[in-house]
Amino acid sequence: MMNTHDDEEETRGRGPRGERRGRGGPHHEGPRGPRGGREGRGGRRGGWQVADLPPADDAAQWFAGRLPDGWFDEVTVTSDREEILVVGTLTQEAAGGEVSGAAVEGRISRFRADTRDERIEIAREAEERYQRKVSWGVRLGDVEALFTHVAAPVMTRLRQPERQVLDTLVDAGVARSRSDALAWSVRLVGEHADEWLGQLRDAMSEVDKLRGQGPAL
Repeated sequence: MMNTHDDEEETRGRGPRGERRGRGGPHHEGPRGPRGGREGRGGRRGGWQVADLPPADDAAQWFAGRLPDGWFDEVTVTSDREEILVVGTLTQEAAGGEVSGAAVEGRISRFRADTRDERIEIAREAEERYQRKVSWGVRLGDVEALFTHVAAPVMTRLRQPERQVLDTLVDAGVARSRSDALAWSVRLVGEHADEWLGQLRDAMSEVDKLRGQGPAL
């Protein structure tokens, strides 16, 4: 995977309604509640049970209808509380024909530049609708390039045995720091518990649906 620098012009340092973000953009300041107080991570208070953000479960359908027909053969849209990531497989027309080697990166760079203004507009519309940062990526052949991505900080408190796990990873050279070791551990869990995590997400979604069908308080 080819990761480009997280400097995408889509937001130009502004939020979905055009307001200027605080220093550091979405990494430092989350949404505020109706009384102006700071929300929990991702705009939710009291954990996942209370959803203050608009749902993004129809984001894939929205982008499928909004993206120009000639850009991608297929599109993968994933979302969480902070970000909607749109990764499309370039059509041969958009890619400029069959390419290989270094030409792949050149075609991806050209696509990024040629579509920048239109992606800015699409991202603004999506951010207004879903109240999340929109990030972009493309695939061409065996190469996947992310133009932007949100690296959201997650604060936690660990007891000594847990800190020792992180320190072991650092001392062994697996990670450069405790924060890198924690990120590595999360990726490892995600790789080996993907089915269980999927079932957990499905169960949470069903609870949210049932709660939405209940009487209003």
